[in-house]
Amino acid sequence: MSGHSQFKNIMYRKGVQDARRAKTFSKISREITVAVKEGGADPESNARLRSALLSARSENMPKDNVDRAIKKAQGGDATVEYQSVRYEGYGPGGVAIIVEGLTDNKNRTAPEVRSAFAKFGGSLGEINSVSFQFDRVGYISYQGNVASEEEMFEVAIEAGARDLFNDDNFEIICSMDQLFFVRDRLIKKFGDPLEAKVAWIPKNTVDVSEDVAKTLFKLIETLEDNDDVQFVVANYSLPKGFLP
Repeated sequence: MSGHSQFKNIMYRKGVQDARRAKTFSKISREITVAVKEGGADPESNARLRSALLSARSENMPKDNVDRAIKKAQGGDATVEYQSVRYEGYGPGGVAIIVEGLTDNKNRTAPEVRSAFAKFGGSLGEINSVSFQFDRVGYISYQGNVASEEEMFEVAIEAGARDLFNDDNFEIICSMDQLFFVRDRLIKKFGDPLEAKVAWIPKNTVDVSEDVAKTLFKLIETLEDNDDVQFVVANYSLPKGFLP
């Protein structure tokens, strides 16, 4: 490969990474704005804002971006009003999917989400059509090198967590109403987590083939690329050894 071609490939990868970072920052900014409008700009008294700020720090989001999002919520841009939205449906292979987002125009977001489902062999359903297959829980994650598994387990369980998983990173599950208490106890011991949020976790998973998995991931990627979508969760189980 020529030096010119290598340079083009490097710049392309950098461009893709920069675009993804910008999209991530945009989603976090939107969450900060909604959190401030709901509960004020003091993170000590606004649990949702504290979680959004944790996400900003874990993604190395510049302080200027955070400050702009807060000011926007305090009146800098009164014309923008975001609403929480949730969409539920089935993807390829009968996989249940929940999509949650923040939008300033439901009439734009809903058709885009519906189109993504249809494009990849899925179907959008009504609210609560698949959510019964998931539990709503508190979710906290840490990098796997912050503590031994034994130490993390001991502190998490003492704080009130109900489950701990260790797959490169620690994933701590607790009841939804205990999230902020457990999170604050863990922060005192291990510092800021990667994430601390209310999340959906599947009660059971659906086994999918490699072909189905490839199509499913295209659907999930398309949904996640939507500016109005904050996150996507699905109850799939991948074939052993399969890498996306």
